[in-house]
Amino acid sequence: MSDISTAPAVAEPAAYDWTQLTDDLNRLLRLKTTPIGMKLFTTVEEMEAIPKIRRPKSIHTTDQIVAQAARLGFTIGITQSDLVGAQCGAVIGLHPQNAEWLSGRNMAKVWYETLEDSSAHQHAMDVVPHGTFAAMAVSPLTSGRLNPPDICLIYATPGQMIIFINGLQWAGYKKFQWGVVGESACADSWGRALKTGEPSLSIPCFAERRYGGVLDDELLMALPPRFLPKAIEGMKRLAGNGLRYPIPQYGVQADARAGLAVSYGAKKE
Repeated sequence: MSDISTAPAVAEPAAYDWTQLTDDLNRLLRLKTTPIGMKLFTTVEEMEAIPKIRRPKSIHTTDQIVAQAARLGFTIGITQSDLVGAQCGAVIGLHPQNAEWLSGRNMAKVWYETLEDSSAHQHAMDVVPHGTFAAMAVSPLTSGRLNPPDICLIYATPGQMIIFINGLQWAGYKKFQWGVVGESACADSWGRALKTGEPSLSIPCFAERRYGGVLDDELLMALPPRFLPKAIEGMKRLAGNGLRYPIPQYGVQADARAGLAVSYGAKKE
């Protein structure tokens, strides 16, 4: 397991049943996209030792590499030399976050009005510090090849995602607070989750949708795998209370009292 973030607040299970966890996610949320894992490696040899690992034959964005796992079911590994530029590698710690990168020069007058705006954006991104990792791999959770991954990535619609978040909050409630950097939103998802070890939600950006195949109605949750059993158990308990996905429409003109009494009334033991 990569030593990236601080000590976990949620305990790490002794072992994961990836098939069961994925089956539970699909049953509870009816996901359209394959849940995947991401793992960083200190050496290229460690990454290439993963069973049935693929290596890119072309230059890609990290969004495309993630999509090849989530959309095509590939187990695929990369180094910085496989990526199109510094931005993708810097988020996962494969490229230095040096003065040139922090300047934001490449985004000025394209994504942001001034060089100062571009630099502020670069400084606002959550990234893995450079210097420890040399490679990264992604793979469907059900493959069990990244056992365990550093983080799991789950694409879901807003309706699916709020039920997942409700599951995380069922026991040991915590208010989640997430930011939006705008373009380069992978920093809000896998960048932040790898850096902090906490669940991290993002609105996938232009590049993720253009190059990574992210659907128009999808959000992305990145989180260490230890949170999955907690979320799933919470969703099961909520489902037992009638709070499940898909969320049935009640009717915008119906008398709401009967529905509210069921969904928001205290449950008798």
